[in-house]
Amino acid sequence: MKWLYCSHSHLPPPPPAVSSFSSLQHIASSQPKGISKVILKKGKIQVFKDGSLMVYSGAVDRIICRPPPKTGDIVLVADGTEKPIGWGLYNSVSMFCVRLMRLEEEATRDPSCALDMEKLLVTRINAAIELRRGVGLPPTTINAYRLINSEGDRLSGLIVDAFGDLAVVASSAAWVEKYKSQVEACISRIDEINHIHWKPSVEILNEEGLDAADLKELHPSTCPQRTKVRKWNILCNLIGGSKDRSLC
Repeated sequence: MKWLYCSHSHLPPPPPAVSSFSSLQHIASSQPKGISKVILKKGKIQVFKDGSLMVYSGAVDRIICRPPPKTGDIVLVADGTEKPIGWGLYNSVSMFCVRLMRLEEEATRDPSCALDMEKLLVTRINAAIELRRGVGLPPTTINAYRLINSEGDRLSGLIVDAFGDLAVVASSAAWVEKYKSQVEACISRIDEINHIHWKPSVEILNEEGLDAADLKELHPSTCPQRTKVRKWNILCNLIGGSKDRSLC
């Protein structure tokens, strides 16, 4: 992987808005600190346009920025001509160099969440809630189901299981830890949820560059001693529900 450095203060003004111009590039050019750009190797583009969310370090040709991006930073992902195909969250340690969050085509249709992780979190979590309500979850006879299913809800590294009025958050990505307060705020707005228990996947987060000791300090257990779960049903698995009933 090669690094190219450029001073964002000397970038030329953005070209006129025409159909071939990148919406993401235009939005990125207005950011005060600039946005780093991760350039993919030739032949590595289509897999991400087809829906893959994980950009492995081996797929990266070079990174254009100064200073280098930090873990959790928003970056553009671009083809060999430096035209963005999407944006995501960078990790300097993980084998997943970028977790792709949104494609260029989506930013063109709806720029409201472009390069804004907090707004995107609200949009994706609300969409996950509506999806489950659309299939009748939770019904009156069941109160245990998967509320957010990582890549299935396009929030790679974030899983939330509902057990009655308790939401158990399984965090397995550095970006989830960075946006912990925003995730909790979104979940706390759900009418059925009164408690949130944060459960970091320590071994995976170590590979993401986070220290296990820090994680234990950040997440003291506040899980209720007992939670009543009614009638676990195979319906929960239709959207990725887990059979693991361990809460704490």
